[in-house]
Amino acid sequence: MRLLLVEDDDHVAAALSAVLARHGLSVVHARSGEEALQALLPDDAEPFAVVLLDLGLPDQDGFEVCGRIRRTCTTPVIMVTARSDVRSRIHGLNLGADDYVVKPYDTGELLARIHAVSRRTTPAAGGESAEEAAAVEPLRLGLVTVELPTRQVSVAGAVVPLTRKEFDLLALLAQRPGVVFRREQIISEVWRTSWEGTGRTLEVHIASLRAKLRMPALIETVRGVGYRLVVPAAGAAPGTRPPAS
Repeated sequence: MRLLLVEDDDHVAAALSAVLARHGLSVVHARSGEEALQALLPDDAEPFAVVLLDLGLPDQDGFEVCGRIRRTCTTPVIMVTARSDVRSRIHGLNLGADDYVVKPYDTGELLARIHAVSRRTTPAAGGESAEEAAAVEPLRLGLVTVELPTRQVSVAGAVVPLTRKEFDLLALLAQRPGVVFRREQIISEVWRTSWEGTGRTLEVHIASLRAKLRMPALIETVRGVGYRLVVPAAGAAPGTRPPAS
């Protein structure tokens, strides 16, 4: 697996690269945001499976780099930073990051997250024709419409951009509305890992979904168990607002 490490501290980068190499990862080191963006340009080399992105870069903020990466490619991005506040986490995920790891971190935790985000959803053998994809009925949940083939979500007809994991999470809950999904089950199906530390990432993704959809009552927290999607009986759910145009 080939990995792009974006880190301006050479000592940190050298130590981390050595650890990752011992676990079979081929690491390319970029010291700035611009160097990282250049490294991600298409070439004949094996594409990167994951980008580890530090936020404190010398030429530009890591959030800006993440946004630029997401506009040009779909390579999974893990933000690695000392910024531990929830607002920074949500901002990073809204920009398209797939995960967010706070320094100092355990190496085993980081490796688990790398392998989790690198697992991509692959189409069934042979794939689907355009006609077959179009035949799949969208999921209608009150004002929310989830189109599985196109991975598009809209609220009251307005498209709401979601990250890959946000869509996977919403799609999982939306396919069985009213059913309580255990946290462990969600983590297993969306992140494809059983590592318990992913629970914090799940909470951040839930918060981000509620904010983007502007329907906080749509996803209900079942304390001590997990989450379920609640479809309003008619019209908008209590406490909802229409999405911004």
